Amino acid sequence: MSADQMSIGEMLAATVPMARTLNLEFGETTPERAEVSLPDQGDFHNHVGGPHAGAMFTLGESASGAIVLAAFGDQLSRAVPLAVRADIAYKKLAMGPVTAVATLGRPVSDVIAELDKGERPEFPVAIEIRREDGAVTGEMTVVWTLRPNS
Repeated sequence: MSADQMSIGEMLAATVPMARTLNLEFGETTPERAEVSLPDQGDFHNHVGGPHAGAMFTLGESASGAIVLAAFGDQLSRAVPLAVRADIAYKKLAMGPVTAVATLGRPVSDVIAELDKGERPEFPVAIEIRREDGAVTGEMTVVWTLRPNS
């Protein structure tokens, strides 16, 4: 299967070993929204029996990476997407499977316009992590950049 035929989830699973290790499940992915789930797995539990904070961070960061590829995948020949910084808040106890939903914080066209000017644009991706009952267990922001090649 070529890179153009791979889904974003398949591409991330193929190129990011941690996504494979955690068995992340990539759902709907568009330039505006990405959904990624972390199954309930005892090997990745914390001391209270829910998903470890590190696993939830990786889940959220992976959802942000999926939306970045969906929004800016056509720019990969001239720029590399890199996470610049991240902030996470753990709001409620997470138990069982959890799902991260990422949303892009700036219009794609604005980011590409900065890249066209030779700048290194930054843009936030907001992520909510939810339990199966819909309760928000975590909120995260990952700020990304597109680093121009050259």
